[in-house]
Amino acid sequence: MAIKNISHQFVGAIPEHIKEGVLYLAMDYATAIHKCACGCGREVVTPFSPTDWKMGYDGVSVSLSPSIGNWSFPCRSHYWIKHSNIRWAGDMTDEQVAAGRQQDRRSKDRYFKTTEAEPRQKSAETPTGFWQRIVYWFRRK
Repeated sequence: MAIKNISHQFVGAIPEHIKEGVLYLAMDYATAIHKCACGCGREVVTPFSPTDWKMGYDGVSVSLSPSIGNWSFPCRSHYWIKHSNIRWAGDMTDEQVAAGRQQDRRSKDRYFKTTEAEPRQKSAETPTGFWQRIVYWFRRK
């Protein structure tokens, strides 16, 4: 049976048994898990990251963004969690799902290409000892 509201519980780790209607938030692992809101019983994992889901918490309710599209589940449920309410979204065609997945891959590629640090080249003038590096750092400022 589909649910209309979801409660939340902050946890140190993902529990072994997931209850229906509860969104478990494991902040140390930047991940949330819940049972699909349609009632099919499948577990839905939503990792938090700049390229995955974002979690909002106002002290009372929780929101996840973007929507949750369970396209690989038989139910193909699609919904938003907004202020602990389930807001159902329409089904998407296989072509729309494929386009969304391709866009996700492009976003991840762009993000990780721009945030990867180039390996630093050691210059001959960079000191190698601990205290020499401290002095060098202060002199650069």
